[in-house]
Parts: sequence; structure tokens; C-alpha cells
Amino acid sequence: MANSKQTIKRAKQNVATYKLKHAQRSMARTAVKAVRASIDANDPVKAKEALLKAEKILDSTASKKVIHKNAAARYKSRLNKAVKALG
Repeated sequence: MANSKQTIKRAKQNVATYKLKHAQRSMARTAVKAVRASIDANDPVKAKEALLKAEKILDSTASKKVIHKNAAARYKSRLNKAVKALG
């Protein structure tokens, strides 16, 4: 357990930061799953709509350093490629 005031404060900050980043990471994963689900359902219209939302969320999480910017770019690229393959 933390003993000094500084380490107590840092422990509280770590908990708050974890909760925030965990929620943002979860939101990004859900957005990616929505795109993949519409791709599996062979619905190009829904897939394109979901892709736009997912790209926005991925860019947001990358800018907040929740995920790495190259990881966000990789997700976006792969999803875009899959959506384009639908037709």
C-alpha cells in the first residue's frame, strides 16, 4: 500500500485513468465489432456507415493515446479493405 501523500495521490490517479482509458478502448472495440458484424452479414450499406463511425472513434482513441496511432491506422486499413471487397 502507498505510504506517502505523493504515492497515495498517484494511486488514485492511476485508478481514474484506468477507468477512462478502459471505457474508451471498449468503445473502440465495439465499433470495430459492429463493422465486422455487418461485413459478415454481407450488408455493404451498414458496413460503410459502421466504418465511418469506427474510423472516428479509432482516430479519437489514438489521439488520446489510448491505442497507438499505427494500430488505429492498421484497424482502419483492414476494415476499409474488407468493406470495399463487399462491393
